[in-house]
Order: sequence, then structure tokens, then C-alpha cells
Amino acid sequence: MKFFLDTANVEAIKAINNLGLVDGVTTNPTIISREGRDFETVIKEICDIVDGPISAEVTALGAEEMVEQARSIAKWHKNIVVKIPMTADGLKATNILSKEGIKTNVTLVFTVSQGLMAMKAGATYISPFIGRLEDIGSDPYQLIEDLREIIDLYGFETEIISASIRNAAHVEAVAKLGSHIATIPDSVFEKMSLHPLTTSGIDQFMKDWEAFKK
Repeated sequence: MKFFLDTANVEAIKAINNLGLVDGVTTNPTIISREGRDFETVIKEICDIVDGPISAEVTALGAEEMVEQARSIAKWHKNIVVKIPMTADGLKATNILSKEGIKTNVTLVFTVSQGLMAMKAGATYISPFIGRLEDIGSDPYQLIEDLREIIDLYGFETEIISASIRNAAHVEAVAKLGSHIATIPDSVFEKMSLHPLTTSGIDQFMKDWEAFKK
């Protein structure tokens, strides 16, 4: 499974990318707004750091306007993936863009039917939201399992990006279900390598080594 970073914080991306574990980056208008910087500038900086798919979202709601924005955004870098909302207009835009060779990530997917429609429209990626489905008492893992089954059954080339990841357990669960990708906030990513027994084990090793040297 591939790891994407769900952040627009350039310094965090640099630090985590140095681990050699980052396959791509996803952003959205909310994430970009937190940085307080120019959208295009931030996306281009990220593209210079990570050699992989970089999702940048349109802000228009109409199909024609989405397509116009997407064409412009796609020119910023060869690794750009244009993020499109899961709406009727979004599907129309995705269909047009896919035929033009522009990669798309259909976001805010919450049902199997939404995911299937996005696949048929030509989406490169679909983003079901794990945490938000849990918030309303729905089973996000059944959704991931069902979407992966459909992709394998019919040979769709669309990949699943499990989004709204809030903890390591989310990552582990979607990995076992065959999600192609998990997009992970930098705060969660940093915690994934930690465990109290790992820390205490290292401390004990160092104490034993110091005692041995004496």
C-alpha cells in the first residue's frame, strides 16, 4: 500500500519525505487555507519535494468551471492530480478531463454507488472518507472492501485513496482490506512509528550498554 501525506505544510513534507516513505501528497482548500500562502506556490513547492501524485483541488462547483480550473492546475507540474468533488457536475468534469489525459481524484466518496460512478467517469483515484463515516455510525471498512471488490471484478484502473485517516488503526485496517493508498496527516504519520515498548526497549538497551562499557 502506498502512503500519501494529507497536508500542505512544506516543512512537514520535507521531514517525512526524508524517511523514504512518501509516495504522494493530497491537499484540499481547507488544508491550503491553514498555510496562509498562495495556492499555486505551495503546490509547486510540494511537487519539487515529492516525486509522486500531488492532488490539488478545484474550488468551482459547475462542471465547465471545474474543467477550466483543472486544465490550468494540471499545467503546473506533470505530477498534478486534480481533485474533483463527488457531484453530478464533478462526474461530468471528471469524464471530460479523463478523456484529455488529466488525472483526477474524486473526493468525498461515502457510498459504493458514488465510487462506482466515479470509476465509470474515468477517475484516476477515488477518496472514501474513513473518519467521517465513523462519525455518523457507518462502517467505512465495508465500503473499502466493496470498492476494492468492484475494481478487481470489473478491471477498473481507478485506485482507492483512503482519506480522513485519524490514527494508525485506520491505516492498518484499510491496508488489510486492499486500499491502494492511505493519505495520512503528518501528525498521524509521525505517531505511527512510535510504541511505548519500543521506547522502553531502546532505553534498556542503552542502559545495559553503558553498564557493559564500565
